Amino acid sequence: MAYIQENIKKFVLILSATRFRPTDAIEILILAIVIYYFMGWIKRTRTWTLLKGLVFLSVFGVIASVLHMTIILHLSQYALQFGMTALIIVFQPELRKALESLGQKKFFSNIILFDMNKEIKERFSDKTITEIVRAVYEMAKVKTGALIVIEQNILLSEYERTGIELDSLVSAQLLINIFEHNTPLHDGAVIISGNRIVAATCYLPLSDNLNLSKDLGTRHRAAVGISEVTDSLTIIISEETGSVSFASEGVLSRDVAQDTLRKKLVLVQRREKEEKKYILWKGRPKDGKKVVK
Repeated sequence: MAYIQENIKKFVLILSATRFRPTDAIEILILAIVIYYFMGWIKRTRTWTLLKGLVFLSVFGVIASVLHMTIILHLSQYALQFGMTALIIVFQPELRKALESLGQKKFFSNIILFDMNKEIKERFSDKTITEIVRAVYEMAKVKTGALIVIEQNILLSEYERTGIELDSLVSAQLLINIFEHNTPLHDGAVIISGNRIVAATCYLPLSDNLNLSKDLGTRHRAAVGISEVTDSLTIIISEETGSVSFASEGVLSRDVAQDTLRKKLVLVQRREKEEKKYILWKGRPKDGKKVVK
């Protein structure tokens, strides 16, 4: 504690001896903009979950340093030697997307405008919920296999690029037509963002969860897989049985009734509306419970 207090005093002395210049204000503004957009990017990707783990380890390391836990400190030093390389490997997809965005003109225009409302977009309307539920159970009646991914906070651009871009309003007729047998778009997943179908025939990561039932096919494993790496809600229709299931937060709810699916969609809709109130920093909603059936 004495070491920490001494460093704090040195830092305060340095600040008191430093003269504040006009360029310092510009520098602070630039750093604030960069940090704001960096934190917004982290919150919309899988990096947010990894960052929370790193923060926890950092706090644990500080406590170990204060309490002089020598063994833990030695292990931390060895871990730091490989830490940067490990971080580059773990964050490689997110870093690639961030660098790609630097080359887009929209990135610079967004910084100049500094429009915070761009982070807010409509996720679900009541009409969209009705159209999705109607399409799902119409397809379930005739055992038409389907996989519908609904985007929430984490953007699914990485998976949209694996399919065919559509950008169409959500309608029951269009969803049914997409998954109709022997049509060009029926294979793969449909991704819905807001009130629009943004892409079809998309490929999703398969889950490695060994606890999943052995009778589940590729659609169900893909639905659980995408829900493990993002906060999306995925609806599955079994081609063999016609049963409807959904996956959220790595949990699969099987054979759900129409009212259950509608309530889940309404729950997500209400949660998104609550999160819109927090523009600069959006925390995890308290009602985001796992649904298991």
